[in-house]
Amino acid sequence: MTRKDLIDRVAKEFGLKKKDAEAIVKFIFGEIAETVKRGERVSIQGFGAFELRKLKERRVVNPKTKEVLEIFGRNKVVFVPSVKLKIEK
Repeated sequence: MTRKDLIDRVAKEFGLKKKDAEAIVKFIFGEIAETVKRGERVSIQGFGAFELRKLKERRVVNPKTKEVLEIFGRNKVVFVPSVKLKIEK
């Protein structure tokens, strides 16, 4: 599902204009992004949580050149699901 698909589904489900549904979807994702940027965890009960994790510096080897490279530490957004999805055939 793409962002556009989600906007279409919200518009259809709640009888909204696509422009209004798009504003709602943009607002929700924007709030999640801003909250995670501040280092706070966003937990959505029954779905999962978005959180910021700090990755440590590390060294890697380029397999072609055998050159050792330094990868700097960085922040990464991760999603931790709270429900297990059952896929039925």
